[in-house]
Amino acid sequence: MSKPPINPDKTVAGIALDPQTLERVVPESRRPDGSVRKQLKIRPGFTPQEDVKRFRGTKQAQMDATALPKGHIIGWVPPSSASSSSKPLSKSAKKNAKRKEKRAQEKTEEVQAPVPDNWDDDEDEEGDKDKGAPTPAADTDAKDATKTPPESSNKSDNTDADEGLVDKLEKLDVE
Repeated sequence: MSKPPINPDKTVAGIALDPQTLERVVPESRRPDGSVRKQLKIRPGFTPQEDVKRFRGTKQAQMDATALPKGHIIGWVPPSSASSSSKPLSKSAKKNAKRKEKRAQEKTEEVQAPVPDNWDDDEDEEGDKDKGAPTPAADTDAKDATKTPPESSNKSDNTDADEGLVDKLEKLDVE
């Protein structure tokens, strides 16, 4: 058998279960002047008028159990749960959804775009495009950071310049 709680629950009339004797009692309390009231024992089976609940027949009790909340209308469903799942999208909503998807796709493409090794090469490339059409050799040279600017198109000069750049980078300990 489990022990009763130290601070037992009280009824409306103040009756509690004594943890030592397991009898129903009104626990002792203190008056405003400081004196103490004695603990009162309650006869078994006695229910004070404050604890008597209003009589409800079986049908009335059943009605109370199934009663709707105050202000509730039978058959009414809140619009937020019913409208979101059953209504199809309008034309403008479809267009907006497509635009949103397109923007998200463009953002992912921007993130996936390669980052150039040397930003200065891009500026040179733009300057060359203004002067005239770049040669295919110039485009491949601009992509590699260790090669010379696209102005020189001679292969032997490119290899000499590459070796010169590699030597300079090794002296600077730049990888």
